[in-house]
Amino acid sequence: MKIRNKLSILFTILTATILLAFVFVIYATSRQDRESAFYKRLEKEALTKANLFFKAGIDEVTLQNIYRNNQQIINEVEVAIYDTTFHLLYHDAEDIDFVKETSELINQVMQHGIVQFYQNEWQVVGMRYVYENKNYIVTATAFDQYGYKKLDTLLKNSLIIFLVAIAFIYLAGRFLSRKAFEPVKHMTDKAKKISASRLDLRLTSNNSRDEISELANTFNEMLNRLEHSFEAQKNFVSNIAHELRTPLAAIITELELSVNKDRNVAEYKVAIHKALSDSNKLARLSNSLLDLAKASYDPSEIAKKVLRIDELLLDASVLVQRAHPEYKVDIRFAENIDEEETQISVQGNEYLLKVAFVNLIDNGCKFSGNKQCSVSISCNNTDIILQFADQGIGIPESNLKNIFTPFYRGDNRNIADGNGIGLSLTQKIIALHNGTISIATAPHKGTTFTVLLPHL
Repeated sequence: MKIRNKLSILFTILTATILLAFVFVIYATSRQDRESAFYKRLEKEALTKANLFFKAGIDEVTLQNIYRNNQQIINEVEVAIYDTTFHLLYHDAEDIDFVKETSELINQVMQHGIVQFYQNEWQVVGMRYVYENKNYIVTATAFDQYGYKKLDTLLKNSLIIFLVAIAFIYLAGRFLSRKAFEPVKHMTDKAKKISASRLDLRLTSNNSRDEISELANTFNEMLNRLEHSFEAQKNFVSNIAHELRTPLAAIITELELSVNKDRNVAEYKVAIHKALSDSNKLARLSNSLLDLAKASYDPSEIAKKVLRIDELLLDASVLVQRAHPEYKVDIRFAENIDEEETQISVQGNEYLLKVAFVNLIDNGCKFSGNKQCSVSISCNNTDIILQFADQGIGIPESNLKNIFTPFYRGDNRNIADGNGIGLSLTQKIIALHNGTISIATAPHKGTTFTVLLPHL
């Protein structure tokens, strides 16, 4: 069931419940008012007949004639008068005698002064009447035909109005809910047109502050992120294909030349060496891509533990020098560093942090004329400060805005081999550890990468 139908039904049920409660209250109040008013009428009729009988001295036959004449026109009240010994003194219609008075009823009236009760649908009142210091019992009964008819009319009219109102409210609810959900329907129709090839489409927002507009804006923001992600993915795949194609083409070419033409041992060694070099490039690219994928995980999925930064830097420098014996790494500690304290400890992933430090050290050595990278460690109240400095060629200012873009290689791409993944991977790893990385450089004066990582 659609939400608008549910809302219409729920709104109708709620309104019906409220209206039904009003009908019940009005009917119950009217019924109580009718009952009270008729009891008062019986009391007045009983007093009037008693006064006529005792004080005015009208004889019994005249009073009975008045009763019988009135009974043909209206529902006349039937009155009876007893003394305290249960002796009948007067009765409007003893032959009818709708209320069969008993000694128990007389005693109740004497005890309470007045009693009221129903005899079937007839109302009865019994009351004590004092005349010349003597107590008498007067009973009066009648059927309130007019009052009951008014109640029935009220009930029927109320039910008719109730049913008509419910029907009107349901139709109005359907109409209003449809109008209210029209923007949602338009959004649904527009969203159905959005696909991977049409991520440029956006939902229409009326720029108001209602929930529908907020939903449209939130959905559009999500589409912006998805579009950006799709574009980044397309570029990523395209760059991977380009990076893989070059060394693979070189390997295939070398192997085809070796197969198609006989060569001596020395020439075969050269061809094998070139193929091996290109294969190593592929292996490094594959490892970098795997590391980049790991660095793109949800932070909650990355295993972390307490690590000492100095130990990680020493391990990273060993890995770099093992791959490139000619590289030199100089690690220095600031004077305010206590090597045994938590100032140089972080909560992080050992493998990923080593990858980041290896990339920064390798970059510093690779683009420096003396193949050396200097690493300094200091700290403040919240962060460990790492600076990776070299005295190399520097980075042109025009390249700085793209320096952390995957597969981007600047003007220095002809100086050293690389695939453009290292720095973007390093930035992701540092961000994954709630840190930041910045760069300061000048052409032919060197480059310094500054990393801030929160310590324990």
